[in-house]
Amino acid sequence: MDLLERYRGPILVLLLALVLAGSVVLVLRRPEPQPLEILIPTRPPTARPGPIKVFVNGAVVRPDVYTLQPGDRVKDAIEAAGGVSPDADEPRVPNLAARLSDGQQVYVPRRGEAAGFSAPGVSGPPALININTASGAELDSLPGIGPTTSQRIIEHRNKNGPFQRIEELKEKKLVNSSTFERIKELITVQ
Repeated sequence: MDLLERYRGPILVLLLALVLAGSVVLVLRRPEPQPLEILIPTRPPTARPGPIKVFVNGAVVRPDVYTLQPGDRVKDAIEAAGGVSPDADEPRVPNLAARLSDGQQVYVPRRGEAAGFSAPGVSGPPALININTASGAELDSLPGIGPTTSQRIIEHRNKNGPFQRIEELKEKKLVNSSTFERIKELITVQ
């Protein structure tokens, strides 16, 4: 027993060093936790949009096909065509704030033309009224749509963006079912 008591201090230090070394080895040899992979849905990469072509005709100074940038507005297209001509029916000019899309036609009506009039040289039924670009006067020309309803449609369009389907007029209670049935063949959401 004399030997154990004599080396008691160094033995305790040695045991403590062994426990400490064992702990260090266990910590270092423990496998690294795998990082948690969080997948955030992203839009698929799209090609960078290039210029768009827009046909501007009717009561404008220089009717033609113009090359514009994505995000440009109807106002930009009309300005590219030299602005409206003196015979333009100003209250029926299309919504100047509407965004343009590739291949779109912007038709500025002349004074005295009937609503829904198709552009010269185009045969067939009258042009459909695009509820995403129509002016208040164009919407007013639809059966059952007056100034109040046309204003509500334009305000909804400006606040919430373009309509995706014509049925949204009825679904969002902008027009009642009977009015929708009367206008559904006269409108579009190109």
